[in-house]
Amino acid sequence: MTALALARSWRPKTFSQLVGQDHVVKALTHALDQGRLHHAWLFTGTRGVGKTTIARIMAKALNCTGEDGQGRMTSEPCGKCPACLEIDAGRFVDYIEMDAASNRGVDDIAALLEKAAYAPSNARYKVYMIDEVHMLTNHAFNAMLKTLEEPPEHVKFILATTDPQKIPVTILSRCLQFNLKQMPVPLIVEHLEKVLAAEKVDCETNALRVLAKAAQGSMRDALSLTDQAIAYAAGKVSEEAVRGMLGTLDDAYLIRILDSLIAKDGATLLAIANEMGERSMSFSLALADLSSLIQKIAAAQIVPDSVLEDWPEAAEIRRLASALTKEEAQLFYQISITSRPDLSLAPDEQTGFAMTLLRMLAFRPGGEAPGRVGNSTPPVVSTPRPVSPANQTAAPVRAAPAASTPTPVAKPAASASSADRPDWHTLMRQLPVKGLVQQLAFQTELQDWEDSPAGVRATVVTPMPQLASDASVGRLADALSAHFAKPIKVIIEKGEVEGKTVAKVDAQIHQEKRQNAEQMIAQDPFIQQLEKEFGAKVVGGSVKPL
Repeated sequence: MTALALARSWRPKTFSQLVGQDHVVKALTHALDQGRLHHAWLFTGTRGVGKTTIARIMAKALNCTGEDGQGRMTSEPCGKCPACLEIDAGRFVDYIEMDAASNRGVDDIAALLEKAAYAPSNARYKVYMIDEVHMLTNHAFNAMLKTLEEPPEHVKFILATTDPQKIPVTILSRCLQFNLKQMPVPLIVEHLEKVLAAEKVDCETNALRVLAKAAQGSMRDALSLTDQAIAYAAGKVSEEAVRGMLGTLDDAYLIRILDSLIAKDGATLLAIANEMGERSMSFSLALADLSSLIQKIAAAQIVPDSVLEDWPEAAEIRRLASALTKEEAQLFYQISITSRPDLSLAPDEQTGFAMTLLRMLAFRPGGEAPGRVGNSTPPVVSTPRPVSPANQTAAPVRAAPAASTPTPVAKPAASASSADRPDWHTLMRQLPVKGLVQQLAFQTELQDWEDSPAGVRATVVTPMPQLASDASVGRLADALSAHFAKPIKVIIEKGEVEGKTVAKVDAQIHQEKRQNAEQMIAQDPFIQQLEKEFGAKVVGGSVKPL
């Protein structure tokens, strides 16, 4: 005889056996014990959390007669009376399960409601369970409104859906609604341990944790994956076997990736991606696992107590939390989650994954420029001439270089002529900066440019000091240092500018273009004819230059 799947053989048969839905069990058991029953219930939740199971337990609770046949409605069905046994076996005449996905028309609902008028043949209540009720058509919903609001006394309706947003509000208002929760990983692990112990199957706790994560909150999926793992392992359900079956990534790979990012070791990152490709691992799941690990690291940085001692990777999370800055953890997390959809656009998933790791390295705060991955030695500046933006390969420098670094001979600041001062407006437009740093650059005017052997000290004035955060000023100094190939320190002073900033020049140009456009519109013969014949007027400020 073929053995039943774990998801079927371990389906709960009483409320006490249900896992993870205590809020629903509490409400239903109190209603049954007090005899205060509604005529329609709606259970919502993702797949495999117990909607159909609760419906069957409710049907048994409503119709249980006890072992002696004299029992009453109870929150603890006996499981031995004819009603309980037949409902468990799926052959109870007065418990009707209907799949709304295949019986979604108004005719199907009309036939069901006609039968509902008749008394149950051999039960206390006739229970109708409509699964995936959101699949019904609008006409079918309208057809059942009146019966659902005032059904016969012997009829109870149980509706279940994974998408309650598609159910009309007129249906929702006629039901008691219960939202079933997704199963947390620890609860799934605990339940799987009990199941495998009863099935006499050896297992590793870490293997069950991997299965629980893969189930994504569904206990049925967890049991189905466990069935698959038992067959795959052909013995003890180990973590290695489960990861091989699912194609998931070992935490050791993830920790090696983060260690390589900390060490700025691009070669090792590419080697890890190649090794994962050789083992046919899922790169999409790898990014999901990486983002999950980074989230734990970021949480440990803010709330150290969030790291649980029973986590196998607890020690590594604490170590990485101290090795990474908060900004790096946030950046790596953002890149990992936003890169998952891009895997389908890459030439292949391995290439997309490798580019994600290189993107983390390239955009890491204070990271090395392309071509210098893994080399933290600051570049040696041998000449003071500027370099073009297209050939910027030097890493940004905020502080003066070491004494051994050769520096060009510069003129004293006191003797610096206006020819030595850069064209600030042109320079600000050329710098490869964006966002707040660009706004700061466009709102500044150069006041002093002191060139010395130790570097350049640039004093600028801005009327908007709120833009001059430490991070923005540092990034502006980095961009200037890379542009001139020499260390540059930027000093921000608050004050009104005597000349015109880039922003003022742009505003003036835009104003002139708008005035010219308004003048052209006013002189247009067609516009003049409209104004003359129909009394039309051009709305002020509505004309925008192209």
